[in-house]
Amino acid sequence: MDKIFVLDTNVLLFDPQSIFKFGDNKVFIPLIVVEELDRFKRDQNENGRNARAFSRIVDNLREKGSLSQGVKLENTGGELIISTPPAGAGNLDANLGINLNLNDNIILRDAISLEKNFKVKEKVVLISKDINLRLKADALGLASEDYETTNVSFEELYKGQTIVETSDEVLEKFSNDRFIPIEDLPDIKLFPNEYLYLTAVNNGHKRKLGRYSKKKNGIVPLINKRDGIWGIFPKNQEQQFAIDALLNDEVNLVSLVGKAGTGKTLLAIAAGLEATINKQTYTRVLVSRPIIPMGRDLGFLPGDINEKLGPWMQPIFDNIDYLFDNRRGERDRTTWEELINQGLLHVEPLTYIRGRSLPGQYMIVDEAQNLSPHEIKTIITRAGEGTKIVLTGDCEQIDSPYLDSINNGLSYCIDRLKDEEIVSHAFLKVGERSLLSEIASQKL
Repeated sequence: MDKIFVLDTNVLLFDPQSIFKFGDNKVFIPLIVVEELDRFKRDQNENGRNARAFSRIVDNLREKGSLSQGVKLENTGGELIISTPPAGAGNLDANLGINLNLNDNIILRDAISLEKNFKVKEKVVLISKDINLRLKADALGLASEDYETTNVSFEELYKGQTIVETSDEVLEKFSNDRFIPIEDLPDIKLFPNEYLYLTAVNNGHKRKLGRYSKKKNGIVPLINKRDGIWGIFPKNQEQQFAIDALLNDEVNLVSLVGKAGTGKTLLAIAAGLEATINKQTYTRVLVSRPIIPMGRDLGFLPGDINEKLGPWMQPIFDNIDYLFDNRRGERDRTTWEELINQGLLHVEPLTYIRGRSLPGQYMIVDEAQNLSPHEIKTIITRAGEGTKIVLTGDCEQIDSPYLDSINNGLSYCIDRLKDEEIVSHAFLKVGERSLLSEIASQKL
């Protein structure tokens, strides 16, 4: 059955291109949604940019005909309609028993009017990222769905690692030759740079770690830094995978996902300093994170730009302090303040990254789960020649009101880029911050 999808305002603020994501069905946008978008158009944040982008898209579609009557959407075969339900659709106000002084309820009323009074042949489905609006739709007998950018659940999301059982002979060959041709592991589908636990058949304790190299068409050993990286040594096998991805110069994009305390940010910064200061592969380390508060925002912060950003960037400086404390006994007594003054280390928010070009840099984006798919695309497309980008985050700790564990930019990036040869992903499971931190992450 064909469908009419009624879009809520938050869907268009999340993805201004969403009207093209519903195939050959009809997309209906109530007029009150356009009024709500108008209030965002002057904002300088992501909501404002998306509101303006949607306005430009719709303005171009007006040239094809009347939006109230419906215009065809190219490449999808669908149709876009922007209007109120037509005259004669009836007045459901008294029967619905909802307060029509609220815009959300007007959107709900318009969707129900389409289905029950307009006598359309298609099934009407309300698309909203507002859970409460979907609950109200369900209570009133209207089908509703969340707007998703991917069809996989968080549990099904690509983890970047797999267990492969093989013979003792193959494991011995890997130890001697430091390589296994993919033909020696039949009936196994691997993504580029996927990490492997190679275990002996019927003996899971006999294990080797490796990585699938699409370039060499086989399994290669991990990069092993016997003296650690910037005083940091891997504490578990997943951290070994992460270090291999972070130090692999053939990989230009790394995503690290894990719960609090698994070492995502610390390992990323340590690898960035190692690659930039010691190996001099990159010109500087750029560490950034989105400015999104957990809980209630404190509002205006006094002082100059560095004082304003201090509270937001402090988690990054905490990790840098820890790394330099680890090296205190070494001859090199360079401090991170000196590295900043020399231009080798730069810490900044993501607010002003749009329009920039960043060549030759080791760029770390912390808390990437709080970014939308569009924001992640904006960041990655800033990468110039010789730049490596590392995205870290916990997809189950979302502070943005419009995102969840699967439709955030980090999950979206992992799902869409897992087939690329220059992309690597590591999933960290074991918390190493402290015993208390690990207990809290598991039981609270």
